[in-house]
Amino acid sequence: MYETIQYDVIQQVATITLHRPAKLNAITLQLNAELSKALKQASHSDDVRVIILTGEGRAFCSGQDLTLASDDVDYGDVLRTSYGPVVRAMEECEKPIIAAVNGVAAGAGFSLALACDFRLMSEKASFVQAFVQIGLIPDAGNLYYLSKLVGHAKALELSLLGGKVTAEEAKALHLATKVIPEEQWEEQVNAFAHQLANMPTKTMGLIKRNLKASWNSTLPEFLEAEANGQKIAGLTNDHKEGVQAFLDKRPPLFQGN
Repeated sequence: MYETIQYDVIQQVATITLHRPAKLNAITLQLNAELSKALKQASHSDDVRVIILTGEGRAFCSGQDLTLASDDVDYGDVLRTSYGPVVRAMEECEKPIIAAVNGVAAGAGFSLALACDFRLMSEKASFVQAFVQIGLIPDAGNLYYLSKLVGHAKALELSLLGGKVTAEEAKALHLATKVIPEEQWEEQVNAFAHQLANMPTKTMGLIKRNLKASWNSTLPEFLEAEANGQKIAGLTNDHKEGVQAFLDKRPPLFQGN
């Protein structure tokens, strides 16, 4: 079904693996098209409650495959037709998306990680804001997310200087949710994903939706969105289970509906 990515679902966790290891999972038009399709597939599947995005081999993603660049390419058109659909698919997904950053995430690979809800980093992984080094601006939604995570000043510093950010530095900057020792990588990524898979899925989607609404809302607008979201959450079976579990003094068993 896919050639440049792998798509697997195990115990309600969909893992999307960028699969061009010989090219450090560099992005092509085909990879973007397949990634967009896989994200929508996972987003709409009743069998999926959490999504992991990762890379095959020693890199997460080295960014755009520059060996395919040409002098007459319209980068604006490439962004509108190839990268834009991927970022929108991630933004519109109400299920948690985990970037399992197993190695370097550079350029647009960094952008993909930023668009995820969580960034788990191997201790040997790094982020590289590489765009300025080839005379381009950060793209694929990069600055939109980066500035919200680290603030204007740090986003500008990283973007203009184009430096490398180690996993520990990323954790200090709140770019990384967690830094994981290499020997515990798979175990801890899976544990984190399954922790989320056992949470109330619809409620998590509403939390994501309301956080995003807060970015550009007045307080009255946000309070109305909050009220609408809580109305929906209050009608879920998971809310009923959560209340009953509290009364029974037992852990809740959420079903995601």
